[in-house]
Amino acid sequence: MIEVKGLYKGFNGVEVLKGITTSFEAGKTNLIIGQSGSGKTVFLKSLIGLHIPEQGSIIFDGRVNTEMNTEQKRQLRQEIGMVFQGSALFDSMTVEENVMFPLKMFAKLSKSDMLEKANAVLKRVDLIGSNLKYVSELSGGMQKRVAIARAIVMNPKYLFCDEPNSGLDPQTAIIIDNLIKEITEEYQITTVINTHDMNSVMEIGEKIVFLKDGVKAWEGSNKEIFKTDNEAIVNFVYSSNLFKKVRQAYLNETI
Repeated sequence: MIEVKGLYKGFNGVEVLKGITTSFEAGKTNLIIGQSGSGKTVFLKSLIGLHIPEQGSIIFDGRVNTEMNTEQKRQLRQEIGMVFQGSALFDSMTVEENVMFPLKMFAKLSKSDMLEKANAVLKRVDLIGSNLKYVSELSGGMQKRVAIARAIVMNPKYLFCDEPNSGLDPQTAIIIDNLIKEITEEYQITTVINTHDMNSVMEIGEKIVFLKDGVKAWEGSNKEIFKTDNEAIVNFVYSSNLFKKVRQAYLNETI
């Protein structure tokens, strides 16, 4: 579980995050949504330690970020898996080498043990037999699955995904969403996803944090989104006629 308390972050005197307080539970898909400039990317980067907040705290299963020493921060880093927006795979490496990269960096394992772990996660993401392929030989969906395999090869407690469906067709995006959700539940990972994909929100949004102008404007589940009268989230999510019709159909059924 990750708890966030009173988080503030700014750049050059301009506040971007303005006192955000929320929590993300293990075993659930937690989504951060918001318009461009709402602060969701800064929020995600603050959670993983790429930005240092001016105020507030981030608590990882009882461990407060501001109270950690260098060794404790290093240990926390090994418990974090990251899926980047563009997958961020190494073009010069094979699938196998990409997946084993974190193990070479952080784990003291023999090559055979690293290969065993790599094969296990490649099997989990349905990429058996792709070990020796290079990134250029893979489709966008396959690249994303390699990125997920690499992110979970260290058995992380926390998984962060930055726009995991970026550049994917709708069908492949659904496959990636379902894969992330399944892995989250199986391994009881605290998963936090930064997304603008409303299909992801509706399908896997067990916990949704909506940011507007650096403030937490709403939070709840994808089921609660249908019932909320919060104007900010309604205007954001139901800007398309399709989602307006879906919401109205849901409300009609529950009357």
